[in-house]
Amino acid sequence: MAPDTPSESSDKNSATAAAILPLVGGAGNITTVAHCMTRLRLGLRDPSLVREEELKALPAVLGLVEDDTYQIVLGPGTVARVTPEFEALLSTPAARGAAIKAAQKARNSTPFKLFLRRIANIFVPLIPALIGCGIIAGLNGVLTNMGWLPSVVPALAAMASGFMSLIAVFVGYNTAKEFGGTPVLGGAVAAIIVFPGVASIEAFGQKLSPGQGGVLGALAAAVLAVYVEKWCRRWVPEALDVLVTPTLTVLVSGLVTLFGLMFVAGELSTAIGDFANWLLANGGAAAGFVLGGLFLPLVMLGLHQALIPIHTTLIEQQGFTALLPILAMAGAGQVGAAAAVYVRLPGNISIRSTIKSALPAGFLGVGEPLIYGVSLPLGRPFITACVGGAFGGGFVGLFNMLGDKVGSTAIGPSGWALFPLLDGNRGLGETVAVYGGGLLVGYVVGFLATYWFGFTRKSSPAGV
Repeated sequence: MAPDTPSESSDKNSATAAAILPLVGGAGNITTVAHCMTRLRLGLRDPSLVREEELKALPAVLGLVEDDTYQIVLGPGTVARVTPEFEALLSTPAARGAAIKAAQKARNSTPFKLFLRRIANIFVPLIPALIGCGIIAGLNGVLTNMGWLPSVVPALAAMASGFMSLIAVFVGYNTAKEFGGTPVLGGAVAAIIVFPGVASIEAFGQKLSPGQGGVLGALAAAVLAVYVEKWCRRWVPEALDVLVTPTLTVLVSGLVTLFGLMFVAGELSTAIGDFANWLLANGGAAAGFVLGGLFLPLVMLGLHQALIPIHTTLIEQQGFTALLPILAMAGAGQVGAAAAVYVRLPGNISIRSTIKSALPAGFLGVGEPLIYGVSLPLGRPFITACVGGAFGGGFVGLFNMLGDKVGSTAIGPSGWALFPLLDGNRGLGETVAVYGGGLLVGYVVGFLATYWFGFTRKSSPAGV
């Protein structure tokens, strides 16, 4: 079958958006629209208006999640294309205005959930660039090791490293935007951190180094810039605002960044890297077991977003994050558990149909359809999926303790989609073998644990 043309793909995304809108209560029921890597996130005035069964029946919908926002799982790539089409349907005057803003402020969010959502809003838009540059870095490493195309290697190195060398600027820009400031001022203050000239500045008795503090320093600097800017907007006369406010924002925030935040954030970043290395070098299988076993509950609660700055910091420092391949084992346990459910419930057409449609996405690391469509509703299979993830994480963690580090050069993908992003300290072949072995352990243990312990004795093999 020939692939869709751009026109056909656009029509398909428009049709998906148009099909979703009436099933979530129409434009008048929408207060906010956003998306992450896999989910269309909607703020709803009245969630009871959602027609869930009809939503689930749409071919493009992989699952539904109800949290602080109503989340429709569409999968990577698809969600980024459907969201603009969905927003276009809301761009009429009737679908905008003060009512939407008021409803947005009235959303029921705890401070911690608001914090995590803001962290996600800052870092998630950067993930496509991290993935693209990470894959180019991996390709560059292969060419370098094989001695192929030596004239192309420097060009690939520049492509792979350019974004990472300036990631602090992008973090600063997104942070200021998220906290209600002028984005370019946040980027300007964060740019100080990566400016080579900071090497001639001394703070706390030490010379600063370009990039010191990394994304954590950029985030803190941009937040400070927002508060300075807002103070200036309140007190600076309007006639002078265009000159004084940006100047004071960059000056005050820049001085605090140079003579305080860069040092503090640098120490914190170093501590994070040292702790991660110590944990994997000394905790080994035990640390991997705990991390792999707990990640599915973190995803279910949305708490995994708190790990994004940690992954990014490790990638900045070491070139890869050794935590992500361990956490990715949770998805392997989920796949194994779903396969066991499929085998154990031959008469449950609904569950088996859900598994058949969601399993390919699960192999590629998109776990939400299996979590919310299969294991979590059944109860015990969710726990046994966590057991599979724990054993897979323990396998990868053991090799980390033995000195065979397995890491990812970018965040976002997992499952089979993580293979192109793998990096380590023992060569690509060993790195791929360890990660693949971990996936296999997760699949097998998740399957066996679910098959034997995922159902009560009273459970009927024909359904639940």
